[in-house]
Amino acid sequence: MDIYILRHGEAQPRSGDLPEADRKLTPKGRRDVERVARLARAAKVQPDLVLSSPYSRAKETAQVAIEAFERKPPLVETPALVPDGSSKQVWKEVKSHSNCRQLLLVGHEPQLSDLAGYLLASPALRLDLKKGALVSIRMDRLGAEPQGELKWILTPGLIRPAKKLRL
Repeated sequence: MDIYILRHGEAQPRSGDLPEADRKLTPKGRRDVERVARLARAAKVQPDLVLSSPYSRAKETAQVAIEAFERKPPLVETPALVPDGSSKQVWKEVKSHSNCRQLLLVGHEPQLSDLAGYLLASPALRLDLKKGALVSIRMDRLGAEPQGELKWILTPGLIRPAKKLRL
């Protein structure tokens, strides 16, 4: 199984008037996610299923990504992907979808960096996962404990200068 981890794009600033779960993507956050998702599609990313945090900015990020894919995978909200969720709970959720060839997980920091380390069997791994970044991890098997292989990481900051190079 290929697991893709997508951090939500830039969101509205925190405010006492706005509940944390209701913060939405900014126009820049939406554009960044669109760019990352389009490049992921060109790299043959085509999830069978998208699992998202129930927070607004994550669900919006998931929807933007889904629109970029050739086939529109279903979106399922899961509380396992909230910011303070457990990597073990996410792994349990991933294993419950073992029929998927590609699975996209959309959520928040610091959970997603911790999750990447957990999936790579390297809990001490330090990852600076930028907003809108996408991580690709290959799992040869879905055992009791994950043992993945990091394939690549794509960030919006890499795409902006690459567009100018016209590669």
